[in-house]
Amino acid sequence: MGFMMIQVACDLSLPTLTSNIIDKGIANNDIGYIWRTGGQMLLLSFIGVLGAAGNVYYAATQSQKMGQRIRTNLFKKVTLSSTEEFETVGNASLITRTTNDVVQIQNVMVQMLRMMLMAPIMLIGAGILAYLKSPRLTLVFLVALPVLALFTIVVMYFAVPLFKSLQKKIDRINLIFREGLTGVRVIRAFNQDKFEQDRFEGANQDYTQTGIKVFMIVSLMFPVITLIISGTNIGIVWYGGQLIAHQALEVGNLVAFMTYATQILISFMMVSMVFVFVPRAQASAARINEVMDLKSKINDADQPVTLPDGPVSLEFDHVDFRYTGAEKLALADVHFRAKAGQTVAIIGGTGSGKSTLVNLIPRLFDPESGQIRLNGVALPAVSQRELHQAVSITQQKAVLFAGTIRSNMVTAKADATDDQIWHALDVAQATDFVKETGGLDAVVEQNGDNFSGGQRQRLVIARTILKRASVYVFDDSFSALDFKTDALLRQQLRQDAQVQAGVTVIVAQRVSTVADADVILVIDGGKIVGQGTHDELKATNKTYQEILDSQLRKGDVVDA
Repeated sequence: MGFMMIQVACDLSLPTLTSNIIDKGIANNDIGYIWRTGGQMLLLSFIGVLGAAGNVYYAATQSQKMGQRIRTNLFKKVTLSSTEEFETVGNASLITRTTNDVVQIQNVMVQMLRMMLMAPIMLIGAGILAYLKSPRLTLVFLVALPVLALFTIVVMYFAVPLFKSLQKKIDRINLIFREGLTGVRVIRAFNQDKFEQDRFEGANQDYTQTGIKVFMIVSLMFPVITLIISGTNIGIVWYGGQLIAHQALEVGNLVAFMTYATQILISFMMVSMVFVFVPRAQASAARINEVMDLKSKINDADQPVTLPDGPVSLEFDHVDFRYTGAEKLALADVHFRAKAGQTVAIIGGTGSGKSTLVNLIPRLFDPESGQIRLNGVALPAVSQRELHQAVSITQQKAVLFAGTIRSNMVTAKADATDDQIWHALDVAQATDFVKETGGLDAVVEQNGDNFSGGQRQRLVIARTILKRASVYVFDDSFSALDFKTDALLRQQLRQDAQVQAGVTVIVAQRVSTVADADVILVIDGGKIVGQGTHDELKATNKTYQEILDSQLRKGDVVDA
């Protein structure tokens, strides 16, 4: 503000000095006065440039810092949100809101710090000085300003809705582009390249046409305002010439008045332009606030309880769960208990609720009724931070981050030594291919695309094992492994002291993967329809028998 006031003061002083040079210096042939006043003008111009530079620097700095804070808060909000909240907005829209929408707000903040604050001050200051130069000439503005205001209102009426729609169209482009990138193999496999290209072209063309329309409307402001300024100057010269002819106005004051008139109209134009772009930033701000105002259904207790030391136990006590808006329960009356050293296996058909069940353990969702207890403490009573430290989970989709194998491993344990990482890789049967790839510093591409599906699974399993936890969850993490690797890995898990100090939960669809578990839960339609060992279920449970029959040929044997 200080730099801006200096700039405005200098800009408003120059026309008066120009007027003095004409009326006092040139009219009286006073060369010394002209030089002295000209020097003052040069000094004021230099100070004004410094003020403008300072204002631009701090306006740009503050707007960028504000954008940085908004992006940081958005990212923090997203990472701390539950899965349900995250899916409410959608990946593509979140990316747009974190990038394009924040940029819109940054741009308007720069304009506000530069023009929105300066233009009214310049408008008022130039108006007062113009009135002091010639009160009668200010009557010209009674025509020019209403015309300019009316034109600005018309432009805003048509442009603002289009600016708002642009943001939604960017969301659409991002969504299609993201789907095209992640599903490129599927698109090629089904020869849908042309269809996807047409789909993207349609969204792109829609955005382009809207952008052309709105910026054409806005671009009309410049020639029209130039026309109004030119017309105003013609009116000033015509009317001012008459006043000069009647000796009611000096030539220098007419020149100064024309400069002030230009400053008034340009200031009005600057305010108008800001008001055109503010609604776009307003729409962006509303979209950002939609994310920031999402109310999490999963919150910490006011006074969280610390998990007690001692033997680990995990208990589901008659748990029901329903997804938001769903009519049927996804899980109904789930009840079991496991203690340290035990392996609980969950098996069932696709869509039976296996992943839903294990996602309740790290409290990605909360049950509708019933309780889940870890070491005897209900999960809502424990802080999410402590709970996530106590649970190590391998999700159904193997997620690796761009970097190295070491950087992916230390995600689970920041202070892990190389020996600890190699031990986890040994247990996960990943040591051989990691050494062949280049060791712990081998490059991991985004999503681990430079590894096969089985290799990615073994790496994320190793990461899960590396973390010291009370509960280890493997959600269908062995599906891409061959039977030999699967068996060796499970054997190593049973022998690993760290893993055996906690409860191990394995979700699988293959009977061979769950056969040696201490307890097998057979789930069907969200309900546990069988619970026991492999031999018990094989002899008594119809659903387990059907799964067994579908996977084994007659005469095959699975040993627990």
